[in-house]
Amino acid sequence: MYTKIPIGNLDRSDWLKLRKTGIGGSDAGAICGLNPYSSQMSVYRDKTCETEDEQEDNEAIRQGHDLEEYVAQRFMEATGLKVRKSNFMYRSVGNPFMIADVDRLVVGEDAGLECKTASAYSADKWKDGDIPLHYIMQCYHYMAVTGKRTWYIAAVILGQRFVYRRLEWDGDLISQLIEAERYFWTEHVEKGIMPNPDGSKACDEVLEQYFHTSRKESTIELVGFDERLDRREQILSQIAELEQEQKRIEQEVKLYMRDNESAFSGNYRISWSSIETTRLDTKRIKEEKPELYKDYAKVSLSRRFQIKAA
Repeated sequence: MYTKIPIGNLDRSDWLKLRKTGIGGSDAGAICGLNPYSSQMSVYRDKTCETEDEQEDNEAIRQGHDLEEYVAQRFMEATGLKVRKSNFMYRSVGNPFMIADVDRLVVGEDAGLECKTASAYSADKWKDGDIPLHYIMQCYHYMAVTGKRTWYIAAVILGQRFVYRRLEWDGDLISQLIEAERYFWTEHVEKGIMPNPDGSKACDEVLEQYFHTSRKESTIELVGFDERLDRREQILSQIAELEQEQKRIEQEVKLYMRDNESAFSGNYRISWSSIETTRLDTKRIKEEKPELYKDYAKVSLSRRFQIKAA
């Protein structure tokens, strides 16, 4: 069971505020640790930050939004099914922390449709019937909220092909997803407790957003981290050894290639091309044209993290 919230006349700001009142389909993969571009910390910040953060305005997001209708049309052509937009956001009655803003509903079938666009670099993630894992969780989240037994996902691989897949209700998986989202909402969002880091780039970005600047000359005692920092030193040593082995292999190949630009075997294609690069000599400009350097220099503020053995 679900309640329907009209969103047809909501402006962007109100829609963003509404998104903060629950976990949406695009959050599900991150909460399960399956989204390579997001994390639990990212979702936590999105739900608890007082400001309505806009998604980064980039070309990929713009194309995904603009091509949604095109993907839906291609899906109808490929399947013979009809789809329609829904001007509602759905909220689960039994699990009100779960919300769903779906792309399309399938007419005459107990099903929905998620529309995606993907770059050519992501084409391998859709081969042989595959679906990126965080998109799978998104579709099952929508099934959990709406109760629909089937969800389609369609994608245009830009410049290559159109694909679609069909996902059927999986009670065990949906139960596990609901429990994962319930725990995240009750133990983190409602209690205001940030999830633990997971080592992802997304976590780095969240920490930079929360703690962008340091208080000058402030310090605290480091308690309980020596064992983990010792492990970090071991990892760095192993990385250095592996990087040296990697470099040695590359140098052996270069010695074999000599002045040839490319080489190939049954399994590998290698290029060692000459590239001409032009860079501004900023040090010289600063010395010889200090006023010009001052006019065009851009100052950015960030924090540098360093660890040194005592």
